[in-house]
Amino acid sequence: MEHNESWEAIRKVHPWLPSSSEGWHKHPNGGGWVQDTANVSSDARVSGEALVYDEARVYDEAQVYGEAQVCGKAWVFGEAQVYGEALVYGEALVYGKARVYSDAQVYGKAQVSGDALVYGDALVSDKAWVYGKARVYGKALVFGKALVYGKSQVYGKARVYGDAQVYGEAQVPGGG
Repeated sequence: MEHNESWEAIRKVHPWLPSSSEGWHKHPNGGGWVQDTANVSSDARVSGEALVYDEARVYDEAQVYGEAQVCGKAWVFGEAQVYGEALVYGEALVYGKARVYSDAQVYGKAQVSGDALVYGDALVSDKAWVYGKARVYGKALVFGKALVYGKSQVYGKARVYGDAQVYGEAQVPGGG
């Protein structure tokens, strides 16, 4: 009975889920929900109302929690964390000690690694790569083959795209 009750509770947070929990299980390390087609290692933690589904992989000591979702063919590994209402999907990679949180999204073949942070309503997509100690936040968009690294920051409503590179201690604010 507890399994069914907890499935109904998770459906209140993620109402698009099917009415039956068939094909899903609770991860033993944290109790978050994992679709049977996804792969989550026993060292990884999926907790709260987080979901890992489709062919996504979460392994090493990575954590997915809050109401976060990892799906598609995305991978989260190392000591990376995805939390809040963040969404990682497509073939995106989040690894190292990177953090993706709040309402941020990382998708396509984008990568977030090292000690990088992506948060707020920021979007990182296509083949963009955010790494090092870089920060992307606010409503910033990083896409195309753009690179954001070092201790740089992209924030506000800034757009970094194409083959652009933001590095060192550069700051790219976006207004309006």
